[in-house]
Amino acid sequence: MAKKKEVKTAIVGLGKVGSTFLKKLLERERQGIKVIAVAEQTKDVPGMKLAKDKGIKIYGSPDELLSIGEELDVIFDLTGNADARKALRNSLARTGNQHTVIAPEVIAFLVWDLISQGSEEFPESGAKRGY
Repeated sequence: MAKKKEVKTAIVGLGKVGSTFLKKLLERERQGIKVIAVAEQTKDVPGMKLAKDKGIKIYGSPDELLSIGEELDVIFDLTGNADARKALRNSLARTGNQHTVIAPEVIAFLVWDLISQGSEEFPESGAKRGY
């Protein structure tokens, strides 16, 4: 039997949406989803404590998170901020990393729906969506 591929993920933005999404991804570790890092500037968001408790590497900015390099498969950008997403894309391009992909909220919504099997609503963000 072939070994299940492990998908190494990170979350940028641990506000209401990002913190809830982190919990949901952690429930799927046995299915090969591994959260290896988060990036958040605010220290008192709920997801920060969860990340610390689970031994997940915490970065203060997305640029710092990119130092992981091609070991990281997917970055879920849950900031809800189009300018932040553009800056993250530009920073990733500057690193020369052609492996890691940035998944915006719309992809996180799709993943959420698949892993919750439609039984839970995606948390609402106060930010404007800029897919």
